[in-house]
Amino acid sequence: MNLTFPLRRWIAMALVSLSVLVPLGTRAEYKELDGIVAVVDDDVILASELMERLDMIRKQLASSGTQAPSDSVLVSQVLERLIIENLQMQQAERRGVEIDDETLTRAVLQVAENNNMTLEQFQAALANDGLSYPVFREDVRREMILSRLQRGIVNRRISVSDQEVKDLLSSPFYQAMLSDEFRLGHILLTVDRDAGEDVLKAALAKADELVASLRAGGDFKQAAIANSSASTALEGGDLGWRKAAELPTLFADVVLNMKAGDVADPIVVQGAIHIIKLLEQRGAGTQQVDQTHLRHILVRPSEIRTEAQTEELAWKIYEQLLNGGDFTKLAAENSEDPGSALNGGDLGWTDGQEFVPEFRDAMNATEVGQFSKPFQTRYGWHVLEVQERRRQDQSQEAREELAMRVLHQRRFNEELEAWLKEIRDEAFVEVRI
Repeated sequence: MNLTFPLRRWIAMALVSLSVLVPLGTRAEYKELDGIVAVVDDDVILASELMERLDMIRKQLASSGTQAPSDSVLVSQVLERLIIENLQMQQAERRGVEIDDETLTRAVLQVAENNNMTLEQFQAALANDGLSYPVFREDVRREMILSRLQRGIVNRRISVSDQEVKDLLSSPFYQAMLSDEFRLGHILLTVDRDAGEDVLKAALAKADELVASLRAGGDFKQAAIANSSASTALEGGDLGWRKAAELPTLFADVVLNMKAGDVADPIVVQGAIHIIKLLEQRGAGTQQVDQTHLRHILVRPSEIRTEAQTEELAWKIYEQLLNGGDFTKLAAENSEDPGSALNGGDLGWTDGQEFVPEFRDAMNATEVGQFSKPFQTRYGWHVLEVQERRRQDQSQEAREELAMRVLHQRRFNEELEAWLKEIRDEAFVEVRI
């Protein structure tokens, strides 16, 4: 799973020798102790960063049973990803995009909960895998910063008109979206827009060769890692599960006519050739959802109230409710959930998916018109009341809202790829290996 000794030696020797070429002045702080593999605008990528990421990618490929490409291809792919991430992090710093420690801790706790572990168990599991918990935290922080930056920039590039929403609602894509989901593999071959006919013919020949190999049973993940220029290359080109209307516009018509396992003919547009494979297809469920109308009161421990005192307060509120206390008044006086306290604790209608598992379980276990016993989540101690339940057909308003989200998500993925290409093309990048 680690880099082979010859490759490590090659990188180390190349970088130690090249590091002395870094000019004095603005980059004088960069020491020869850690060679530079690339200069990226106002920052650099170090050999240690490259080697750590290579080790991580190799472990991921090994755990998924995917054969790694040649060392040179893997180094090229990983370095390109580091360059793109570095450019985004520089933009985030300039724009003041940050993730504070409290938000980061909540995110890490959520990761542990999703793996059915306490934080201590999760830390032990990381240690058993040879991973550092502090390093993991910073990796999560970086991913959150990148996500926040991308949303902030890309969302401003997206507009969806009322007519587009109406067109989607009446289209076959919307019906397919409600009934089926698709998991696609994607390989992107880029071609310079100003390239000559010979270059384009060579790219098309390569695309045809890849399609033929994949149709003959070739490993799609390996082919994507070795050849794709898309941001999903190191994930084997996996675009994840998407409903029909969430598919990239270029692929939508093609995918709806494919069966699982099919590889489409190359899709050629200016500057790019796309190769897609329908990895899997599944039903997307029903147009009805079970919803609960509820309200709750949340109390939290603080510097002046211990955990035990907070639990005691939650039980006191519960007893008051059982004895006929006014829920709205008790919520206004006690609840520390700013989003609902001033509304008498009302959370409206929900299917519960936005809540943590403990809250969702308590909601589902409480009868209509009854109060839950006090229970604890990572947010504090809760008492909730289930007021009503219903099975709700998707209303026209809900359908329009869903269509808007679908169109926005489709545009987001397209605009994100375009923006990443723009910042890469405009950047000063000097690769030193």
